[in-house]
Amino acid sequence: MAKVDHSVPLEYSTEENDLKIFGFWVFLGAEIMLFGTLFAAYFTLVDRTGSGPTGAEMFEITPVLAETFILLTSSFTIGLAVHAMRLGSKKATLSFMGVTLALGLAFLGYEIFEFVHYVHIGAGITVSAFTSSLLTTLGTHGLHVTVGFFWGLFIMIQIAKRGINSATANKAFIFSLYWHFLDVVWIFIFSFIYLKGMM
Repeated sequence: MAKVDHSVPLEYSTEENDLKIFGFWVFLGAEIMLFGTLFAAYFTLVDRTGSGPTGAEMFEITPVLAETFILLTSSFTIGLAVHAMRLGSKKATLSFMGVTLALGLAFLGYEIFEFVHYVHIGAGITVSAFTSSLLTTLGTHGLHVTVGFFWGLFIMIQIAKRGINSATANKAFIFSLYWHFLDVVWIFIFSFIYLKGMM
């Protein structure tokens, strides 16, 4: 049985937990490279619209602001979930994680609506290099949110069954890092794709 260090937060309380968190930071480094590559491709192809619409013709501020508000709020609620977990409150941890995942679903709903709208106005993935790179970048982020939703749901089930212990706390904390990462990526998407594209 792993020796538990009670002087640190539960998610860091064993050597194995420390290594898992470190390993996840390494994984996030690879994810940064993935999204960095997608952004580089987008910025290279942003003016290659061919006969298709431009960003200024496609983007609408209201749904983008709604998506941003929803995702940033979910970042706050996952932070509250981690705080509740550190206080040992299983009910509050599950509640805040549930709210986080509900907000994630709301975000995905907006994104699906947005994709349908783009296709409807003639901005499908094969229309131009611009739409191809745009929809690939947005779709990759949306896929990550979808994976995060099911991952978070699985962790909630584990916490509900096993309670808050060093193993479930470690999993929940790593999930929170992932969710915050997705929010940071979205801030870049919002700032450098949407806002810049509307100008």
